[in-house]
Amino acid sequence: MLVEEVEKRTLCRWSVMDSWPSSNATIIAVGNRDALEAFAGPRGDALRSIAKSSSAEGYQLAVRSSSGHRIVFVIGNDARGVLFGVGRLLRELRMQRGSVLLDDKLNIATVPKYSLRGHQLGYRPKTHSYDAWDLPTWEQYYRDLAVFGCNAVELIPPRSDDDADSPHFPRPPMEMMIGMSRLADEYGLDVWIWYPALDKDYSDTATVESALKEWGEVFFKLPRIDAVFVPGGDPGHTQPKHLMALLKKQTANLHRFHPKAHMWVSPQGFTQPWLDEFVEILRRDQPAWLSGIVHGPQVRVSPKQLRDIIPARYSIRLYPDITHSRQCQYPVPQWDVAFSVAAGREGINPRPEDHAIIARHTLPNSIGFIAYSEGCNDDVNKIVWSALGWDPDADVKQVLREYSRYFIGVEVEEQFSDGLFALERNWRGPLVQNVGVERTLTHFQALERSVPPSMLRNWRFQQGLFRAYFDAHVRRRLLHETERERRAMTTLRSAASTGSEKAMSEAESIILQTANDPVNDERRLRIFQLAEALFQSISLQLSVEKYRAISVDRGAMLDTLDRPLNNRPWLEERFAQIRKLQSEAERLKALDEIVNWTNPGPGGFYDDLGNVAAQPRLLPGLGFARDPDCFQTPRVNFADGRLLDAPAGATGQVRRVSWKDHAEALYDSPLEMLYPDLDPNARYRLRVVYAGDNSQKRIRLDANDTLEIHPLREKPVPIQPLEFALPAAATASGKLKLTWRAEPGLGGNGRACQVAEVWLIQEPASTEQ
Repeated sequence: MLVEEVEKRTLCRWSVMDSWPSSNATIIAVGNRDALEAFAGPRGDALRSIAKSSSAEGYQLAVRSSSGHRIVFVIGNDARGVLFGVGRLLRELRMQRGSVLLDDKLNIATVPKYSLRGHQLGYRPKTHSYDAWDLPTWEQYYRDLAVFGCNAVELIPPRSDDDADSPHFPRPPMEMMIGMSRLADEYGLDVWIWYPALDKDYSDTATVESALKEWGEVFFKLPRIDAVFVPGGDPGHTQPKHLMALLKKQTANLHRFHPKAHMWVSPQGFTQPWLDEFVEILRRDQPAWLSGIVHGPQVRVSPKQLRDIIPARYSIRLYPDITHSRQCQYPVPQWDVAFSVAAGREGINPRPEDHAIIARHTLPNSIGFIAYSEGCNDDVNKIVWSALGWDPDADVKQVLREYSRYFIGVEVEEQFSDGLFALERNWRGPLVQNVGVERTLTHFQALERSVPPSMLRNWRFQQGLFRAYFDAHVRRRLLHETERERRAMTTLRSAASTGSEKAMSEAESIILQTANDPVNDERRLRIFQLAEALFQSISLQLSVEKYRAISVDRGAMLDTLDRPLNNRPWLEERFAQIRKLQSEAERLKALDEIVNWTNPGPGGFYDDLGNVAAQPRLLPGLGFARDPDCFQTPRVNFADGRLLDAPAGATGQVRRVSWKDHAEALYDSPLEMLYPDLDPNARYRLRVVYAGDNSQKRIRLDANDTLEIHPLREKPVPIQPLEFALPAAATASGKLKLTWRAEPGLGGNGRACQVAEVWLIQEPASTEQ
């Protein structure tokens, strides 16, 4: 690995020798300490000057002089320590064509903080790149991850919550799974299997027997299995008592072929009663066949809370979602809805600072992690987690320097690492005001013009460049479409004098105009060129039509690039409805509602809770930095027309932009707003829009913790504003606190308490006759 990776970057192939050369050459001595001491001979003093360590997977790197030789020692505490020591050396080397440099003062001794540091690498159709990789690509990716300290991979069996086949598969799924297991074994990496229990009823004996046979065939065929992780949900939905009975039998099944392998389970998707039942089983039965518990998406308690409620004998492993940007465990905080619409749920998403916060917050309650990934879009996040799993105090900027140095090139390590941080900043806050997006593109364009062809062909470089062009294109479109909508609203405000039909026709002509912008066209073309380059270099499928991605929301960023970013689709639908009204007065009233949508009237207040720039009365909770799980922090999330729990046959709704984002509180946590300065003598009414992606989950609203405004109710479908008269007692103090809560004890994704817009409207003062 060392020789080949150096040769790829320098065109220099180092010789490998089993005896000390006679010439005064620089030597790299690689091995565990016992092997190196047996080999060192008279140079043993140089080796012994390096402090010993015995901790698992640790290593020491040091440069010493002895008998005319300059020696770089790579000393592993064990076999994995040798692997990770070589990886660290590769990160420290300054490699260019024909040249390899190393700091002469190199002296590193380190051991990992967390014993498990891995990533799920699923060969299945749902991924947007992995399904096209063959074994040589997998081997290279295993190496890339191991260089940054990854010690485990998690595979997915042929039957999962996915299609049976992909047009990109180079091999049948079982054959590939066998090959990936063998490769991991060759590199000494642990092999985990994510094995969902998908059958309908595991209380049925025949179903259990069938599952034992199916899983046993997979266990038999794999050359290495260290652990099996069965999610309690997402997918799967089996009551804990039946799930645990199944897993006890599956553990015995596993041990027939892999006697030392471990069984793990997660309480994902569990309701509170199911979680209580699960914990009771652990406490009462203390099953010895179970090795540990996994915390991942859709677990209704935090990792710390989970640690507190389960017996100490069971370790906790994290299963963090590092691949998704919305409708997920860790949505992008302060994301603009324009990016949610254009980039989608699974776009290219380097988030080094976000994931450093998440990792440092959650890891202390665990033995480590295997991260949830659906492709190479999250490559930077994988490296951040791997590095912080080794050393949670590591400087993330230095991690990205090493990422850039090793994967891109020493010539641009500072510029490329700075660019990755800039891409994350692109996704911070209101996009219209984020002028840094243009600076980020300028930064990457300078790199694009200066780097050699080999870097332009590098898929990691291409991903960064693609995002820089993509982000700038989306922002320019947003500016243009926002201005068009502003002009259309100005036209609609004159409807009373021009007539409703003329106003709507003119507004339509304005809002439908496209930008005549050669720069924008040039950027758009470059985005498509880079998408093609990424398909050729790493099989990244950025379009359903062009590259056979499995669906638009699985990373097909080209297919969402040109989606409207303003209210055009909603306005077109409303105009069609308004034209059917019987009278001009009705039509003018409906148009007035459109142009005054966000106007709460005198003494009133309006909040667009999904817009981080328009939610001043939303109580912030602890905040992302202290609570990235958002169990005590409201968060912004997104939905673009699709209801996850829509009734059968239901179609998507055309949404206003303000209905495509919302604030939400997870599970039993409250979503709260505070109005501190109201008129205590006035009467108010409340208008609210319940949007989001879960319509059939129920929500309730209270005022000041004592007054019920409405009981638990389902959100209206289609989405529409609801109005409620507030009792005088709610505002008599001059303050009002609104508290929304979901139905207590819910399982699933916990996203039930979702509120998009709120108006507090002051009623006109009554006039006594």
